[in-house]
Amino acid sequence: MPPATPTLAGATHLHSGKVRDLYALPSGDLLMVASDRLSAYDFVLDTTIPDKGEVLTRMSLWWFDQLADLVPHHVLSTDVPEEVRGRAVVCRRLEMFPVECVARGYLTGSGLLDYRASGEVCGITLPPGLEDGSRLDAPLFTPASKAALGDHDENVSYAAVEAEVGPDRAAELRGLTLAVYARAEGLARERGIILADTKLEFGATPEGTVVLADEVLTPDSSRFWPAEDWAPGRAQASFDKDVVRRWLTSPDSGWDRTSGEPPPPLPPEVVERTRDRYVEAYERLTGEKF
Repeated sequence: MPPATPTLAGATHLHSGKVRDLYALPSGDLLMVASDRLSAYDFVLDTTIPDKGEVLTRMSLWWFDQLADLVPHHVLSTDVPEEVRGRAVVCRRLEMFPVECVARGYLTGSGLLDYRASGEVCGITLPPGLEDGSRLDAPLFTPASKAALGDHDENVSYAAVEAEVGPDRAAELRGLTLAVYARAEGLARERGIILADTKLEFGATPEGTVVLADEVLTPDSSRFWPAEDWAPGRAQASFDKDVVRRWLTSPDSGWDRTSGEPPPPLPPEVVERTRDRYVEAYERLTGEKF
C-alpha cells in the first residue's frame, strides 16, 4: 500500500490525491502537502521517491514568483508544521474550475494519440505529417476534464469548456494558460530546456478573481525535455517520471499493464535515477542548488 497520510496537529485532513494531501486549518485556509508518492499509469506506487515533495514545492514557489505579474497565485505562507516543512504551503481557499487547463507547444502524449486517430487535438485540426515531438506552429489550449482518482483525464473541446464555465470564463482561462506557457517556455528555453506541454489548475476567489493554484510547471505537471537531445520522430529524453514508466513497461519489471494488478516495487537504481532527474530539472530551471 502507498504510504499513509500524515496526521498533523491542529489540521483536519480533507482529501488526498495521487501526490498531494490537503488539510483544513483553524484559520479557514488550507494546508497543501506534497508527498514523495509517485503515480504511473493511474496507480499510486508503493515505492516513494526521496525528496520529490520538496522538489515539487520549491519549484512551484519559484515559478509562482516568475508568473506573479501575469496571474495571482494561491500561496499565502510557507510557515507550516515542522514535520512537513519544505514540502507544504498554506494557501487560500478557492472555488476550483472543473477543467484541466493544458497548453501544448509540441505534439506528444495523449495529444499525439488523438492526432493519430483523427488529425485533431481537442477539436483543433492540425497539419498532416506531424510526429512524436514535433513543434507546433503555435501553442494550443487543449483542455481536459478532471478525472476521479485512478481515472484518466479526458481531452475535451473548447466548446465543452465554454459549456462548463461560460464563454467569458473559458476565454479568460485560455488566455491565462497560453500566457503562462509562453512565459515559462521562454524561461526554460534560456536554460536549455524545452517545455513541451503543461497542465495548470485555476480557481476563483469569492470576489471572482482567477487565481493559479495547486502545483505549477513541475516535472509532475509538465513535460520538460533537454533541448540538446530534441529530435522529432521518437520519444524524447525527459526530466520526469519517464524513467519509471519505461522500467514498468520493460521485461525487467515483470508487470503486465493490462492485468489490472498494481505495479511492483521499484528497484533502488530506478528510484535513484528518478530522483536525480527531478533534482536536475529543479537546478537547471532555477539556477539554485537543491
